[in-house]
Amino acid sequence: MNTTANKITIFRIALIPVFMILMYFHYVYFALAVYIIACLSDFVDGKIARSYNQVTNFGKFIDPLADKMLVLSAMCIFVENNTMPSWVVAVVLFREFAVSGLRMLAVEQGRVIAAAWAGKIKTFVTMVALGVLIVISEPWVPFKSVLPQICSALIVITTLYSGTEYFVKNIAVFKNCT
Repeated sequence: MNTTANKITIFRIALIPVFMILMYFHYVYFALAVYIIACLSDFVDGKIARSYNQVTNFGKFIDPLADKMLVLSAMCIFVENNTMPSWVVAVVLFREFAVSGLRMLAVEQGRVIAAAWAGKIKTFVTMVALGVLIVISEPWVPFKSVLPQICSALIVITTLYSGTEYFVKNIAVFKNCT
């Protein structure tokens, strides 16, 4: 757990309540800065882990969990302030639980399901879309009436596509279930 990559991931988790407090008190630019730092830390910790051979079981567990915590925390804020419909969060939660369940079945069979490119794209699109939604309340933001719908649609489309890809590519996991 004492690798640089894991410390960065823990730092990302620690930023989540800071981000939420800043959003709650409408410190939009500070919240955006914290959110961007948290998102960039996801890229940095992965790069460090791979480049310096710091990939650990703890890191494999906590890194995707930190991403989900950040994304879902932001989504909850947007549901609360009516920027995002709750069903979008439900779609994301459903996909996360389904893919986690698939991975658990695979582990029982001695298989490991690695992160797919579609999942990485989904994470990137979701993080960017949520970043856009952070600043949506600012007066200078154009297309305020359609941006929340566009961001929500992008999140749902990439979430459903990546979730479907996991199941299609790993259908053999179900064939071996008894």
